[in-house]
Amino acid sequence: MKKKLVGAAALLIAIGLGGMIWWQSSQGSGLPEGISMSNGRIEAERIEVATKLAGRVAEVTVAEGDWVEAGQVLARVETTELQAQLHQAAATVLQALQQKLQAEAQLRQYQSALTTAEAEFQRVEELATNEFASQARLDTQRTALASAQAAVASAEAGIPLAEATIAAAQAAVDRIQSLIDDSSLKAPRAGRVQYVLAHGGEVVAAGSSVVTLTDLADMYMTIFLPSRDAGRLAVGAEARIILDAIPEYVIPATVTFVASSAQFTPRSVETEDERDQLMFRVKLTVAPELLANYQDRARAGVPGVGYVRVVGDADWPTNLAVRLPE
Repeated sequence: MKKKLVGAAALLIAIGLGGMIWWQSSQGSGLPEGISMSNGRIEAERIEVATKLAGRVAEVTVAEGDWVEAGQVLARVETTELQAQLHQAAATVLQALQQKLQAEAQLRQYQSALTTAEAEFQRVEELATNEFASQARLDTQRTALASAQAAVASAEAGIPLAEATIAAAQAAVDRIQSLIDDSSLKAPRAGRVQYVLAHGGEVVAAGSSVVTLTDLADMYMTIFLPSRDAGRLAVGAEARIILDAIPEYVIPATVTFVASSAQFTPRSVETEDERDQLMFRVKLTVAPELLANYQDRARAGVPGVGYVRVVGDADWPTNLAVRLPE
């Protein structure tokens, strides 16, 4: 049974491949030399706007079909817990600032004590030189001076430590604020809302898509050409697109990609005719500045036919002259 199913599937694939090649050859028979064609479908880049952290969706501000601009808020995730963490981090910053003030005050106190110790040591040293003070008193004062110097050095070292503590606390504030900012899901580019995948009150995991956008400034048609045409086609070549829904219009496009290897091949490619059946993927891109004038009419998924100029000096026939809606 499995072998029969596999055989039937292989037969259907072969019939489909043969039908497509026949359709392309029959449809393209009326084209001038240097122009090739294939059927395809208009596609647009999709952008999945996802959450960075797990949480509950507070609200979704758009609906399917809405046009949104870059930077527009599409949805918000609850930030109650993050706000609490932000307040705690901000309090830590204030605490670190107070510790720095205390360290600076302590430094000034120890510097004053050091000044007194130095003056006292000089007096005792002069008295000891004139034998009016004992050596023991001089040693005691020398020890007091050393202690005052050590206290000042310790207080001076505490200032950079306090500053580092402030910087670490501020970094925590910045990190939490960044997470709060990321909780407002914004459109990275202008486009149309294709799907709304989550709604207010739903809990989503980290990385879950909430809204799917279609970037109508990046639309293209993918077609497949046989090796005899793909081998002569250059990236940057002119192309034309005619959509089934609006066959009266001819849309200009540009070849922006030609596959470097065949996408699918027959089981055996022994003869020249069979080798000519190797199909290469080609991408025809419509200029973004042209799409900007027809954002309300642009639709992804519309089938049509793509034409490419595989020979640079080939003339476009009259029926493929550019015609656009007013």
